[in-house]
Formats: sequence, C-alpha cells, structure tokens
Amino acid sequence: MITIRTYYFPETMEAAYEKLTERRNNAVIGGGGYLKLGSKAIGTAVDLSNLGLDYIKEEEKSFEIGAMTTFAGMMLHEGLNQHFNNLFQRAIEDIVGMQLKNMVTIGATIYSRYGFSDFLTALLVTTTKVKLYKGGWISLNEFLENGPKERDIVEKISIEKTKGFYSFQDLRGSSSDYSILNLALSKEGDHYRVALGARPGRAKLAVKTMAFLEGKELSEEHMEKAGEVLTKEMVFGTNGRGSKEYRRAMGKVLLKKALQEGSIHED
Repeated sequence: MITIRTYYFPETMEAAYEKLTERRNNAVIGGGGYLKLGSKAIGTAVDLSNLGLDYIKEEEKSFEIGAMTTFAGMMLHEGLNQHFNNLFQRAIEDIVGMQLKNMVTIGATIYSRYGFSDFLTALLVTTTKVKLYKGGWISLNEFLENGPKERDIVEKISIEKTKGFYSFQDLRGSSSDYSILNLALSKEGDHYRVALGARPGRAKLAVKTMAFLEGKELSEEHMEKAGEVLTKEMVFGTNGRGSKEYRRAMGKVLLKKALQEGSIHED
C-alpha cells in the first residue's frame, strides 16, 4: 500500500531537487504506474508535470527526450520508429495496455532500473546518455550498472543517431503480460550490441557475446555458438514467470531470432 502525506508541484528543477532531498521519505513521482508494486510511505510526492519535460526533439545527430515523456509518446514517434526500425514500438507495444503506456514515463523507468523492463533492454543497445540534474551526463549502461552516486533526478536522455539494424525479441506467457525474458540487438557495421533483460534481473549488455559476434559471418554454426556464449556469461534466475533453466534455453532462441532478422535485413 502506498501512502502520500503531501503533494508538491515544483516550478523549477532546483525546487524539485531541494524538496526531494529535504527528507529521506520524499520521492519524485513520474507517471506513478508502478507504485502499486511496492509498499511505501511517501512524505512529499514531488511531481515534475509543470517542468516541461514531456518532449521528443529530433536534432541533427541525436534525439533528445524529456524525462516526463510517456511510453506512448516514445512508441508512436515517427522519427524514432523510422531511424531505429521500430525498436521502441516493438519493445513497448505489448506492455499491458494503452492506459498504462500513457502514464509510465521514461525518466521514472530509467531511474528505478526495473528488472522486468522491456524498454530498458531496447534502449541499452543504442548509444544513450542520461542527464541527471546534479550528476550531469552519464552513459545509460553505467547508470544501469551503478545507479546514481547520490539522490538525483533524471532530467532527460539523448539517443545518438547511429546507422544500423535494431531488433527486439521477447517471450511472454500471454499478450500484454510482463516478459519472461527479453533481448535486444543492434548491428552497426561489424559491431554488435546485445542486451538481455527480465532474467529476472535488470537489462545487461552481453559483452562476451558481442565480442564473439564482432566481424563474423552469420553462419548457422556461429549463431549457435553465440547462443552458447550468451547463456554462459549471463546470470539467470527463477521467479513466478519462469525457471532459470527455461530462461537459459530461451536466451539462445531469442538471440538466434534477432540474428536471423538482421541477416534478412542485410539481404
């Protein structure tokens, strides 16, 4: 159960940060879509709705996206879909329903580093930086690995316009359910990025798998071997959605599907 004592709408980022750090039980409220997953007594809920952080700006070399941008905004943005061949649409479209997509914000999702997130897995195979109000710019990978150095607020992200192929694969018990396992892949020239999430741990780059794939022809043998490397380097666990053994076996399947999709794309 979530309880909130007072609600606060700051007019500046500095005011939001001061209120957040005033007491330990104060918290920033993004969309609030996943608050029900926990039990928490919030002193002051800091709502960022008045700070103009709901935007997607397409620039020459990147997309700049405000922290209050919703999943629906990301999923339906024509420029993002065209440049990343529907990577974000595919990662978001099966997440529960449209009502939730209109609530969940990218800033809250990134800051919370949810282990079940499809969006974070997809975002991790792009060149993305996160702008923290006090901490400044940090790579998404570093942020997901280590979190913030101190209490902070995600202000925006920047996704570099790299040219390449992007794929998102997932395994679900039913449509609109949370993923049992998800995988994203990008290929820029001979360079691959592979991220695996909902293991059930948070999304993580498969560094050894990426190194194995570097510059290789995508033969059946290489795709099978890449799957073996992936399942050896990544840690899998068991929860109510699936066992670690099942996730490990399906990791190979999802990677092969992504690689085959990339091979067809090149042809």
